[in-house]
Amino acid sequence: MVISLSPNGSGRLNRQTTNLNNGFLNPFPHLPNSPLFGTDGIRGKVGELLTAPFALQLGFWAGQVLKSKTNTQSPIIIGQDSRNSSDMLAMSMAAGLTSAGLEVWQLGLCPTPCVAYLTSHSEAMAGIMISASHNPPEDNGIKFFNGDGTKLSSTLAQEIEEGLRGNLVVSTDDTGVWGKTLYQSGLVKDYCQFLQDSLPPSFSCQGMKIVLDLAWGASVNVAPAMFKALGAEVICLHDTANGDRINVNCGSTHLGLLQAAIAEHEADMGFAFDGDADRVMAVDSTGKVIDGDYILYLWGKYLLERGKLPDNLLIGTVMANLGFERAWQGLGGQLVRTSVGDRHVQAQMWETGAMLGGEQSGHIICHHYGVSGDGVQTALQLAALVHESGVSLAELVQNSFDTYPQILRNVRLEDRTKLRSWQQCEPLQNAIAEAGEDMGNTGRVLVRASGTEPLIRVMVESECPDAANHWVNYLVGVVETHLAA
Repeated sequence: MVISLSPNGSGRLNRQTTNLNNGFLNPFPHLPNSPLFGTDGIRGKVGELLTAPFALQLGFWAGQVLKSKTNTQSPIIIGQDSRNSSDMLAMSMAAGLTSAGLEVWQLGLCPTPCVAYLTSHSEAMAGIMISASHNPPEDNGIKFFNGDGTKLSSTLAQEIEEGLRGNLVVSTDDTGVWGKTLYQSGLVKDYCQFLQDSLPPSFSCQGMKIVLDLAWGASVNVAPAMFKALGAEVICLHDTANGDRINVNCGSTHLGLLQAAIAEHEADMGFAFDGDADRVMAVDSTGKVIDGDYILYLWGKYLLERGKLPDNLLIGTVMANLGFERAWQGLGGQLVRTSVGDRHVQAQMWETGAMLGGEQSGHIICHHYGVSGDGVQTALQLAALVHESGVSLAELVQNSFDTYPQILRNVRLEDRTKLRSWQQCEPLQNAIAEAGEDMGNTGRVLVRASGTEPLIRVMVESECPDAANHWVNYLVGVVETHLAA
């Protein structure tokens, strides 16, 4: 018996456990007890949770939940990065979605913000990106976007998960209704035109020498073409789509090769993207790393001086450097911190009306242009800012602020129960309090569980490098003794 899902009178899907033989409706076996959706969709090692059968059912239940919320039959847009597993997951998702009666537009290789932009500008029902961002090649992930290009709401994510766990009941209203898949790679050009249109009309990269590290990932066809079209002399690293090497010792989390290339070619600046190009890190001509804090400060100052930054407000995260915060306050600005994750930054921007926000890791969101973190757009805007200033990026940074020493260490926890309950570890909480009391207002401690990997992240920041080093080593030792052992 083939049956399909329909909303009840309240607009929500009915819930009850099904024991039907239809493959889509049986609860998916071996799901972890913990929530499937993290801070950035579903992510993990391919072959464990992320398999073709799982993606097939995920596509089916996502399709059923999403179409129950709208009266239109608009398409679902799917993009992907270069990982070897991305084809498999994208096609499986498409099969599940079409079995739910929906039309799917496959973009192929493209940045995550391309999916967000096209979803919000094509009347699509939702968007999906197959990527694990900066994670290694053996990982992958499935990110969802609402029809307006923002991250999928937690309510919808929970309903999709209920379907996977067998807790939704269905009716026979749509029996025999199937969707179709269309290959729409040409739409990526619309995204590139959007990037071009967001720049000042007079902007040119003529005379600039720029190095780009594409991380063997999703930006290989977009970023070089954009900078070359603007007249830059472009030197590219890791500039083909390579699923075996994506993010491996390159890209936004490994800047050594970019720094070396800038020195070798005497370049003006360089940009390194992560695997799905929703974030970027810059390097100036001296080899100094320009992270998201510097980008927020420089871009924010530019907007502030032109009256385009309401309340002089920036949104950052708990990772934002104290040196950045105090320098921004010195300009009359205010910084509001959120939990780590661009979802939290975005939510705070909507709540406060802020136009610019982001993370130290290079996720930058500017509501003047869109609702998604966009590494390529950020790189282009930073280059335009340098061009308009009339001085080098290195000089702009030199005249901005000095960071406080900040040390980040990760401790891997294979025991997911301990990972979820780390805040109940009394020895660790005592150690955190001890470190905070010792440093006072000259530093701070941040311990948190990663939202994307089985890690406890320990960060200590202090005016005194020796204090930062001492306390991070001490806290890591406590985590290893009481949680990782």
